[in-house]
Amino acid sequence: MRWSSTEVEACDAFSYWADVVCDTFVGVAVRPRPDAAFEGHIDTSVLHDVAFASLTAGPQKVARTRRLIARDDRDVLLANVQLRGRARLEQDQQVAVLGPGSMAFVDSSRPYALDFADDFSQLVVKIPRERLSHRSLSGATAVELDASGPGGIIADFLINLDRLHRTDARAATVLLPHAVDLLESALAWATDVELPPASTALTRERVHRFVRQNVTDPDLHAATVAAACRVSRRTMYRALADDGESLTGMIRRLRVSHAQRLMSAHPEYVLSAVARACGFGGEAQLHRAFKAVTGMTPGMYRSRCRDS
Repeated sequence: MRWSSTEVEACDAFSYWADVVCDTFVGVAVRPRPDAAFEGHIDTSVLHDVAFASLTAGPQKVARTRRLIARDDRDVLLANVQLRGRARLEQDQQVAVLGPGSMAFVDSSRPYALDFADDFSQLVVKIPRERLSHRSLSGATAVELDASGPGGIIADFLINLDRLHRTDARAATVLLPHAVDLLESALAWATDVELPPASTALTRERVHRFVRQNVTDPDLHAATVAAACRVSRRTMYRALADDGESLTGMIRRLRVSHAQRLMSAHPEYVLSAVARACGFGGEAQLHRAFKAVTGMTPGMYRSRCRDS
């Protein structure tokens, strides 16, 4: 569903927005910056009992007080991923300043305040407390997970899962447990608690991310991937087992996808050049991989592109 302040008269825009925020997340007090016209919209979707909300809005302050908690006792974890702009989060006398790509947790059972000084965009994932095996959030809130570290891996996964749900709900449902596991990993870092199942999910996503970023490297193989992700090959294979796709199969599939994009965008490229650009050892290897993944040869694919 999509909610937008432009659906009502300008004089009612912010009060409408405040109601939507409370309905989407939890009961809060919302205040606009007095010297600016306000506009905001929220896109929401729900995977089972986990809600995703992508919002873009103008400057505002949000506060959840003890009185509001007493009126609305929804007990959820809110994972806030900053997409654009900056946000200041304060809870339990801890402060986090979020920039694009970073994330932090909010515990709805305790007071908190969010301050957005400028226009911003966020993805907020709302998870019922009972869905988490690691129930205690003490010390986890207002702890920023930086975009350059493991927090960036988790943020990327959540952003892509939200996008996937809009186009392929079935695939997103299959991946949802991995998202919960990754959030458990983030909770573990914030509270110094060991969660072995969550670390498996993190290893899986770290491997996926490294392979996507380096898939055109002809020297990409199991040893280099495991070393880059700082795990043993055995740990890497165990983390990938739930995917039903081997590391070799994933690399081959991604290289073929890259080859398809190149061939569509540059029909003048000879196949040997396409093979080199995608990380294949040569034209013959490209031909075998392309046939295995797509069921057709590169030449057949190129002919279809020309016909279309």
